[in-house]
Amino acid sequence: MGNRYEIRLSGSGGQGLILMGIILAEALGIYEGKEVAQTQSYGPEARGGSSKAEVIVSDTEIDYPKAMKPDLLVAMNQKSCDEFYPNLKGGGLLIVDSTFVKQVPTPRAFQIPFTRIARETLKKEMVANIVALGALTQLTNLVSPKSMEAAVLGRVPKGTEKLNRDALKAGIHAAKRAKKEWSEIETLPEPPRDDLSDFY
Repeated sequence: MGNRYEIRLSGSGGQGLILMGIILAEALGIYEGKEVAQTQSYGPEARGGSSKAEVIVSDTEIDYPKAMKPDLLVAMNQKSCDEFYPNLKGGGLLIVDSTFVKQVPTPRAFQIPFTRIARETLKKEMVANIVALGALTQLTNLVSPKSMEAAVLGRVPKGTEKLNRDALKAGIHAAKRAKKEWSEIETLPEPPRDDLSDFY
């Protein structure tokens, strides 16, 4: 299967998980030149129901496009954290939106209030998903901020470029703070596997 790395982005309908998955896949595939596969699924209700997007990254052709044991789980609400955390690979990375995820199943998780940052700092709750993508560039070694920004700006509506660029920057800064706090208390959660080093 090559150096396969599985990412699951999860939350509720209306949080922009599908767009988040598409942008991440394009950042990895188009701008970083990696092999990627992206899939998505909705719960029974489009808005408010469960929603998830998965991105598979590999240095060889991907033979199965869905996540089996994710290396990285992003949970934007409590329900998705509860539902998908048991599937996370041992030593995998958990990132939660602490605006909504109050019961975190492991102390080895990054807790960043993506939605609160979007609401209070940017005055637009709808860009919480872009804040989360900014954080991903700091908490993993998968994609550079430059590639992520290019992918975001290629997908967002015209006229919202500054807002979305600011959302990415807010996520980057929040993740840097979170990493600093981690370093002060103990070692960081495991980053993506070293066998993906060919990508960097």
